[in-house]
Amino acid sequence: MSEIRHREIQANGLRMHLAEAGPDEGALVLLCHGFPESWYSWRHQLRALGAAGWHVVAPDMRGYGRTEAPEDGRAYTQLHLVADMVGVLDALGTAQAVIVGHDWGAPVAWNSALLRPDRFRAVAGLSVPWTPRTPIAPTQVMKMIFGDQWFYFLYFQEPGKAEAELDANARLFLRSFLYTASGDPPPESLLGLVGGPKDGRMIDHLLRPERLPAWIDETDVDFYAGEFERTGFRGGLQWYRCADLSWELTAAWNDARILQPALFVAGERDGVIAMTPGAIDGMKQAMPGLRRAVLLPGCGHWTQQERPDDVNRELLSFLASL
Repeated sequence: MSEIRHREIQANGLRMHLAEAGPDEGALVLLCHGFPESWYSWRHQLRALGAAGWHVVAPDMRGYGRTEAPEDGRAYTQLHLVADMVGVLDALGTAQAVIVGHDWGAPVAWNSALLRPDRFRAVAGLSVPWTPRTPIAPTQVMKMIFGDQWFYFLYFQEPGKAEAELDANARLFLRSFLYTASGDPPPESLLGLVGGPKDGRMIDHLLRPERLPAWIDETDVDFYAGEFERTGFRGGLQWYRCADLSWELTAAWNDARILQPALFVAGERDGVIAMTPGAIDGMKQAMPGLRRAVLLPGCGHWTQQERPDDVNRELLSFLASL
């Protein structure tokens, strides 16, 4: 397996931390993490893809880990995040890359392919499918769907509220959230992030496992907790708060389609898939280059961590086909 290296660069005006593996002269694969994670969520892919000869790079995304977190709450739109990824390519002196994203990193990957096809020659998304732009803003859609029910995305919208709760006990939240959204809890606890009174706390909707599943251990949780205990959760939460602004700013691409070669991989027991029925079929129209859409049996939301061997196999096969 390839050794993981670390360095800092300047990208799109930000100091950005990168984890990387594989030869510098290898073709670039850029891995974008989601919430509440860091480069560390790609630890298995960094080693496997690097060993296969790819120059694989996983940044701490804007607002996370050792990458800067702008104070301006409006500086976390998809346009900012795509520009960050272009900035990484510029800093590395690379004209093009294959971009891969999980969770919130998936929209970054999809939008990077959509907005900058000159820089991103192929794209893969994990967990979150590409969906066409809605006629109304995302949070308005959620309010229509969930009504008086508590929903984590809407809970995250009020500045300061979620930070106060999550920052108070980062390790408890992370340990509970990673377990609850995985494929390991009973089927009736598929996501655990919907329902109950609107004034409820996040932790009240999460399961607290006595023992972690095999795909993650206490050392892994310690790493994530250490990062968020140092930085707080504000940076990651700003991504949620910029969802409507991102929707406004991308109006010009309302009917645009992703044409590059594409791959989608998700867990069969991922709550995102459960809440977006028909999305995978819809991707085939919005994404003519979609080569394969895979649902991994028994897998939940943390796709590349829960099923690293399966994800590595799919990614390596896709990369070899380009």
